[in-house]
Amino acid sequence: MNKLYQKSEILFAIAWIIAYVIGSSITGEIHHTVLLAFHLLLCATALIWMKRNGFFRSYGLCAPAFPARKFLWYIPLVITVSSNLWLGTARNMPPFETVSYVLSMLCVGFLEEIIFRGFLFKAMCKDCSIKTAVIVSSVTFGIGHIINLFNGSGADIVSNLCQIVSAMAFGFLFVIIFLRGQTLLPCIATHSLLNAVSAFSNDAAMTAGLTILTSLILTFIALGYAAILLKTLPLDK
Repeated sequence: MNKLYQKSEILFAIAWIIAYVIGSSITGEIHHTVLLAFHLLLCATALIWMKRNGFFRSYGLCAPAFPARKFLWYIPLVITVSSNLWLGTARNMPPFETVSYVLSMLCVGFLEEIIFRGFLFKAMCKDCSIKTAVIVSSVTFGIGHIINLFNGSGADIVSNLCQIVSAMAFGFLFVIIFLRGQTLLPCIATHSLLNAVSAFSNDAAMTAGLTILTSLILTFIALGYAAILLKTLPLDK
């Protein structure tokens, strides 16, 4: 892994994206527990590699550079995490499947932040302009959610398209938090909890219209919060 990283950080990031997308698609079609095992393996691999190379701070696994008040006490992120419960709660899976799903989704939050905001964004910042890196990281993160059409999640086209749009917006927000706040921890926490809480969302009450409305609200929150942080947080501490 070090040889590929030293040869090209962008190719290293792309290799991780491909492995994550293809692996999740294949294992997700088999069973939640197989998907969980795959995600745990990737998490362990990433953490061990970053630990051995002293990359925790480089990839945002550290405290924020600014106090919570500078981030509006992360209130927009808390609101975002609650969105899967806006229409109430439901038991969507048997207990064992629920546990497997929740743990897998916690891993997904970590992996996607490290891959898209960490590996890809940092690599592109070295070879391209920051603006280009922000755009590519956000867009690829959003488009990457097309995986949910094929991984057994049960997502339909409308909900998946809405997810792609809102994911691009949150991809932009999270990269701004990383760029200005020098940390990925709030992004990882928000992403992981949002995914995990979806296990208890009331999917039966979510019509196509409500799906679109929810997506618009979340997109507005993400872009609005990002705009505020861009104006209030300096580029360098």
